[in-house]
Order: sequence, then structure tokens, then C-alpha cells
Amino acid sequence: MQNYEVVVIGSGPAGKTAAIQAAKLGRKVAIVDDKSEVGGVCVHTGTIPSKTLRETVLNLTGWRERGFYGRSYRVKQDITAADLMRRLNMTLKREVDILEDQLLRNGVDIICGHGRFTGAETIEVEPGAGAPASDPLHLRAKRFIITVGTRTYRPEYVPFNGDTVIDSDEVTRMQYLPRSITVIGAGVVGVEYATIFNALDIAVTLIEPRDTMLDFLDKEILMHFRHDIVDAGLRLQFGQKVASIEVKPKTKTKTNSNSKATGGNGAGNGNSGGDSSAATCVVRLESGRAFASDMVLFAAGRVGATAELGLDGVGLEVDHRGRLSVNDTFQTKVPHIYAAGDVIGFPSLASTSMEQGRIAALHALGETVHKSPAYFPYGIYAVPEMSTVGMSEEEVIARKIPYEVGITPLRETSRGKVMGLDSGVIKAIFSTKSRRLLGVHIVGEGATELIHIGQAVLTLKGTLDYFLENAFNYPTLAEAYKVAALYAHNRMVALES
Repeated sequence: MQNYEVVVIGSGPAGKTAAIQAAKLGRKVAIVDDKSEVGGVCVHTGTIPSKTLRETVLNLTGWRERGFYGRSYRVKQDITAADLMRRLNMTLKREVDILEDQLLRNGVDIICGHGRFTGAETIEVEPGAGAPASDPLHLRAKRFIITVGTRTYRPEYVPFNGDTVIDSDEVTRMQYLPRSITVIGAGVVGVEYATIFNALDIAVTLIEPRDTMLDFLDKEILMHFRHDIVDAGLRLQFGQKVASIEVKPKTKTKTNSNSKATGGNGAGNGNSGGDSSAATCVVRLESGRAFASDMVLFAAGRVGATAELGLDGVGLEVDHRGRLSVNDTFQTKVPHIYAAGDVIGFPSLASTSMEQGRIAALHALGETVHKSPAYFPYGIYAVPEMSTVGMSEEEVIARKIPYEVGITPLRETSRGKVMGLDSGVIKAIFSTKSRRLLGVHIVGEGATELIHIGQAVLTLKGTLDYFLENAFNYPTLAEAYKVAALYAHNRMVALES
């Protein structure tokens, strides 16, 4: 039996931060992860891989330069899965190296294996997959922090095979790029991957049983986003549930080098002519509509990776999605057990997970705890990207706050002209009574970076006058904040006169 002050189960953003925070307080800490390398879902199948794939696709396709050189412009004509995986593997290796170094420099013991509670203060760690056979380790700790994250939701009616029918974790192990793909689920993950594939000129159909997508976003910003992706050739099929998914045997067919697609979706990846696998998957909707494609990506949700933690034995229950409930210091109903990160649900962001892990460690060890940030940015790394902070216009209306809006198209900024942007907007919402900034919503190039200006002003309770009275670097996209504030100010003056 090895004794620790704190044992963290899971090494994603929340787990890493919790372990390092506890270690910096001079406590003996272990971090347990069932993978052979640290980083959790964030590093190996989620945040870092998807964003690396997105950046690689935008670079190799020349997507950002098409405003100048036309839609036919390409940096590399024949892009393969190997091209994408090469950069992905390099990025992941560097990220794992950095994380391991951070943990070891802070004196955190890294234990690879599957942890399971065997008592209120003990866990058993079985060797992980691929590890040499050995007896399980037994750890005792005064406090535990559960940060195991999530796994993909895999319903029985979906015939997953790791090749033509895959989940979002398996995208990072693709051996080839399809000419057409059907993405099921228009949540954040589904939308991100659908638009990334679309940027590769792969024919994409995005299916969502609800009539809407990403309902937490400002509706006007979502309208701009939807227009952009449809204009780029992505097909949307909303309001109909999937009845069945059929996988047909692959057949070889002769393709024309100028042909845009198989499956009739109206776009293709532009690969050279020759032998190609014909559409092998058929997705049928309850309405009777059917879509054929080379591949199906099922991305309709994730569930907490808690099934094998032995939580019943310590008096903890999870909801129907395998998630744990916690209080505002991330303490479960069992006082010495905490939980943080995606395993507790919304907002399920790497950025907020880090803060949750830090707060959990501080509270568990009796230290002064700061509150979770009142304003945190939400980033969606689709093509184009979106980011939001503060209240949406719909929330402002619901609260009956008198307000005004300033909207600036990014193409109207000088930097936007330099970059060749033809879409994207910044929307800023201000109170007409106090002039305080209430929310910022951005769609377009650099959205996830630009949002932090709005976040800072919101957090510091800044007003419209901050943007009016301060200078912004010229030419930059950030200048759009000032233009949006001027628009809102002029409308306020017009109403007062």
C-alpha cells in the first residue's frame, strides 16, 4: 500500500492542474491514468488533435488565401490522411513530453493503469492496456480528485467498425480520406469535424435530429455561421432522426479526375482520377430520406468515463450520461472526493477544466479558494471559428435590460482587407443605461483569440467608452471592437436626441 495526501484519477487539463497545485503546496501527490501517456482525452483524441487537424487542413488547402486567389487555390493538390497524421503525431508527442516534464518537475508520481475504488480511502490500479502483466498497485489517500473526462457515446444501432463508421475519437486514427462523409450530430464536436472535412473539399452532410444547433450561441452570430458553411458547400439536414445505418461491401469504381464527389453531395476532395472505393454507407432517416457516403462519423454526444471507477462502493452516483454532481468548490457529496473537468458536464472546456482542477485541489487541502471566473470564453474551432463571452442578445432580452448592439464585418477592417477576408463579424452588446459591455460574440478568422479583449473588459466591468477612448493597433482585426462600439454609440446618441 502506497500512501498519498492526494490521488488524482485522470491526467487531462483538470487532473494535471489539480495534481500540480497540490504538489506546489508541498503534498505527496499521485496522478493515475489508464493510458500509457499523460494528457487524457484533451491531448490524445479531443482538443489538441482536432485543433491540430484543423490548422493542418487550413494550411495545406490554402483555405485562408482563397479570398485572393479563388476557390480553386490549393497549397497541396493531393492531401492524404498521412499528411494530416504526420503533423498530428508531432504535435501530440511534444505536448505529452511537456506535460510529463511539468508533472515530474513538481514531484508528482505518474502511475499508468486503470484506477478503481476499493474503499473510501483506497484505490486499486490495474496495469493499463499494452502494459506488462503485473500485480495491481494499491494506493491510499486522504483526498481524491476525479478528472477522468468522457468517452464517446456509442449507441447499439450504430455499426461502428473503425473504418467506414467511426466515432470522433477514431478520426485521429484515419487511414484514408473519404470522398464523402455523413456526420451525425451537430453539437460542437460534430460541427467542428464537419467543417474541417468540408474545408478539405470532401462532400459533407451534417445530420441533426433537432431543428437547431449550438443553441447556447447568440442567434445572429449562428445565422452568419450557418450562411458561411452552407455557402462553402456543406449540406445540412436538420429535424429528422436517424432510423438506421447500413454498411455495404466496398466496391471499386473508376472515377474521373474532375469529378466532384460520390454520393451526390456536390463536392469532393479533388484527388486524382483512378480506382476509388464507391459509397459504402447508407444513413436512412425516419422520414424515409437516405444519404449515401464513403464514411459515417457519429458525433452525437459523450458520456462520463465513470463506469469502471467503482463509485457505488463509496456512495457516489452518476446521471444518465455518467456525470458526477459537485458543489461550487467541486466537492462531491462524499466530502473527501472531488470531481472536475468534463466528467461534471457543462461547459466541458479545457480552459475551465484547468480552473476547476485548481480550485478543487485548493479546497481539498484547506487553502484559500478563489471563485470560478464569472466570465469565460467559449471557443468553437469550426471553419469559420466562433467564440462568445457574456450574455447573448436573447439573454439580454429575457432579462429586460435596455441595450444597443454594435456589429462590425471583419472584411471592413483594414486588416481584414489585407487578409482577404470576405466574411466574419464582431458583435458587441452594451447596456444603454450603464453603458457597460454585456456580451461579445464573434464568428470568423481569429475569433477565439479576439474574444479575450471582450472577456477582459467584461470582467473589469468596462463600458462602451473603453473602446471609444483607446487606440488599437492598426491594422488589426481587434480594431473591429472600436468600430462596433462607435456604431452602438451613434445609435444611442440618435435615440437620445
